[in-house]
Amino acid sequence: MASKIPFLTEEQLRFFLICNRVIQWMSSVIVFGITSYFINIGPRGLTITYVEIIAVVSVVAFLPAFISPFMKTPVKEFVLFIDVIFSYLWLAAFIFSAVDYNQNNCHANAPPSVACSKKWANEAFIFLTFIFTYFALFIETWSLWLAHGDDKSSFPQHEKNDRFAPAHDSTIPTAQAAPTEEPMATPAQDVIYGQ
Repeated sequence: MASKIPFLTEEQLRFFLICNRVIQWMSSVIVFGITSYFINIGPRGLTITYVEIIAVVSVVAFLPAFISPFMKTPVKEFVLFIDVIFSYLWLAAFIFSAVDYNQNNCHANAPPSVACSKKWANEAFIFLTFIFTYFALFIETWSLWLAHGDDKSSFPQHEKNDRFAPAHDSTIPTAQAAPTEEPMATPAQDVIYGQ
């Protein structure tokens, strides 16, 4: 995957993608831990249950993304599909937690015995997971585009030659065209027209 952009090499793109993946995965692990703590302490609401399910699935689903910078297109396409799905799921998780902890009374929402600072920390790491999944979506798309560009450039390019185009001969002037012959009728046309 050779980058066609002069200021970004393949190694730099790989470095950015790996750093993004590490932050993305670690943020989802932190959300998983904080949300598990909330579930362990007290009553859980729908938001906590949703965030816990997304966090558990993300910790496992983000693992193939660590090998995608070193692989070719089939793995990249699968990882891109995961990024598209989880970017929406994490966005929904962030919206739900923001409504629960910022718009409404933070102390009253589940779990009620936990300080708001821990809830806001969970919300912040939910946002980090969302935003780095969103960044990974664009970086992986760019990497996949470059990989497809390399595949296409490895095939030989052939020019079309039009065999039926009239050859331009500069020695014969165009005003003195050869006389045209009148078309001859085929035997079938002679029978039809009675000639």
